[in-house]
Amino acid sequence: MVDRLPTATITVIVCAYNEAQFLSACLHSLLAQSRPPDEVIVIDNASSDATGAVARAVPGVTVVDEPAKGLVVARETARRVAQGEILAYVDADCRVPLQWIERIEQRFARHPALVAVTGPYRFYDWDLLGCGLIRAYDLLVAPPTHLLVHHGFGAGAILYGGNFAVRRSALERIGGFDRSIEFHGEDTNLGRRLTPLGHIAVARECWVWTSARRYRVMGKRKVFGLYVRNFWSEILRHRPADHDHLDVRA
Repeated sequence: MVDRLPTATITVIVCAYNEAQFLSACLHSLLAQSRPPDEVIVIDNASSDATGAVARAVPGVTVVDEPAKGLVVARETARRVAQGEILAYVDADCRVPLQWIERIEQRFARHPALVAVTGPYRFYDWDLLGCGLIRAYDLLVAPPTHLLVHHGFGAGAILYGGNFAVRRSALERIGGFDRSIEFHGEDTNLGRRLTPLGHIAVARECWVWTSARRYRVMGKRKVFGLYVRNFWSEILRHRPADHDHLDVRA
């Protein structure tokens, strides 16, 4: 008889500001999982469109209204109401493959010292060049950077902000999300603060589909530059380099 790995309850969280166009596909992909989520929470973050109505139309989804606009504010609101032992955050424009939750669960079950796991993106609406550039980053840049920063210096971690899962107990130990950050660097800030508590895994198998809308609207060079600059600013200076950001919803 094969011993079963220990399992934990998993809450999936989607923070959504004016995401009526994308949200339904995201939620239905979550409810079609091979390992169903124990809880699905949508934070309707001061939306002025039909985001809340779209979320409430999907059975089994809990909708929480957060009137204070801000991604990190919404993440923290979700943390405080979620019941799961593991909190899996995914962006509203993402669509998760059938085994996404199962793969996350297996990672945590096999590695008790793991405090968080994150996975890369694949794009459903971008050109071959853009997809190729991100794929090259995921294979050639992210692994050695994570090895150096996380395992080498213990200074932080690679964390894909639109696709990560974290132990709720670890979030509680660091006091939750840093709500002084609105957007840029919020994922790196979280990875840096979690690093002293244990291991953060960059798991290729935990990928999700997502939209390239930010790259298409702002341009590849500008978006790459923002991400790189704010990553290293958070790692080295413990604060993001940029504060203003553009809400891209097309």
